[in-house]
Amino acid sequence: MTVRVLVADDQALVRAGFAGILRLAPGFSVAGEAADGAQAVELARRERPDVVLMDVRMPGLDGIEATRRITAGGSGSRVLILTTFELDEYVRGALRAGASGFLLKDAEPAELLAATRAVAAGGAVLAPSVTRRLLDGLLAEGTPAPADQQAQVPFPFPFPGRYSEGDPDPARERARAAVAALTGREREVLALVGDGLTNQEIAARLHITEGTAKTHIGRLLHKSAARDRVRLAILAHRAGLSR
Repeated sequence: MTVRVLVADDQALVRAGFAGILRLAPGFSVAGEAADGAQAVELARRERPDVVLMDVRMPGLDGIEATRRITAGGSGSRVLILTTFELDEYVRGALRAGASGFLLKDAEPAELLAATRAVAAGGAVLAPSVTRRLLDGLLAEGTPAPADQQAQVPFPFPFPGRYSEGDPDPARERARAAVAALTGREREVLALVGDGLTNQEIAARLHITEGTAKTHIGRLLHKSAARDRVRLAILAHRAGLSR
């Protein structure tokens, strides 16, 4: 299957570079190029690409707001954020907006292609070190996301703010209830996802095949209604399976 990709970046040389890599790689095609967020939203609506490679900092409509509009627009396009800035605020903002991954622009071409294909297949792309820091930040946030933003997060456990020690945390209780419905093996796999392990690493840790690990991930996504493994990791942390 050919993965159709829209490239959105305000720097013409960068945009051309990513498009060139995609055009030369088997199994990929370029559905269009956008120089700003507004153009990316319009092209995504018209061309309905499988994946949008989205820069964060663009004039006018930025990449995070463009991501929010694309993922809410019903095109089915998934967004992979590409940026030179590994800042927590960008990662959190991108994921809240519905992005399926976050990759730095200095990634090797092979990493870019692998990440794009993974996102097109319904996966999520986020380095384990970034995942850990991101989750720690989300769980420690002092202010809940606005209701309209929470509603746009395709995941049944929104990112809550801080609760006092004696008060129940509704999101945590929902997460624990969801985890209680899992099998023992599924809870083990979920905990390892929360620790940022890949399917291959999970398979090695649990002495199962990588195919079996993928099957467990698929069942977890279905049972929890999580959009991707980043949301599974959030569930694991919220339920107390990962620290």
